Amino acid sequence: MNELLAAALAVISQGGRVLICEPNGKAPLTRFLPNGVLNATNDPELVARWWRHCPDGNVAAATGHPWYDVLDVDVKPDGAGWPAFNRCKAAGLLPEPLFVNSTPSGGIHAGYVGTDQACGSLRKHKLDFKSAGGYILLPPSVVEGRPYRLVTERPEAQNQLNWSEVRSFLDPPKPVQTTRPRATNGTGIDHLAAWLAEKTKPGRNQALFWAACRASENGASEQELHELYRSMQFGDGFDQRQAARTVADAFRVTNRRSA
Repeated sequence: MNELLAAALAVISQGGRVLICEPNGKAPLTRFLPNGVLNATNDPELVARWWRHCPDGNVAAATGHPWYDVLDVDVKPDGAGWPAFNRCKAAGLLPEPLFVNSTPSGGIHAGYVGTDQACGSLRKHKLDFKSAGGYILLPPSVVEGRPYRLVTERPEAQNQLNWSEVRSFLDPPKPVQTTRPRATNGTGIDHLAAWLAEKTKPGRNQALFWAACRASENGASEQELHELYRSMQFGDGFDQRQAARTVADAFRVTNRRSA
């Protein structure tokens, strides 16, 4: 029997679904699978017809339940997934896989009990996770003249891989940035801002300058002074840009006096 067809039928016997891909390539043959992995099948007669028509087509399997999830350790000119893989292994995040296949790039496919997890990719770490909606090529497929090969097989290793844990370990979420409370105690900013909010007639800019000088003399920073005009009424020749210039001028004046 054609070895590629035999590999496809073995996947079906394991409960999986099969694709036929381009000879020496990774893309599904569209004349048989117009919708790619969505057309993967567990029908042995259909699969046999595919390889009758294209005996050197590469064999692939749809990943995820009811077949296997796969961790893809990639090797590319700009880096390899081995450092990230070894870090995860040392941290206890990679249980014993059911199988390991070597890939033409020099990486591996490590198989685990299939789940409904989504596929994922950590590009900078050169790791991919193939589960629901994904697929992988299998031995004895060949890409660019180089074959996929079975390295180890341990069917008794019924372990699942938690991709979320791997992703969080390698790319931990950024800590939430909290805004430091304004140090307004003793500066009088809150009281002065409430007084300025009531200024609705001409003279608002002068009042703002006076209030900013008093707050600056009380130790307020230039950034804190901008809180003074947040609730003021703008219009009639007085706008937020002018208010910003006014408090900046007040800060310079009061700090020049104290120098």
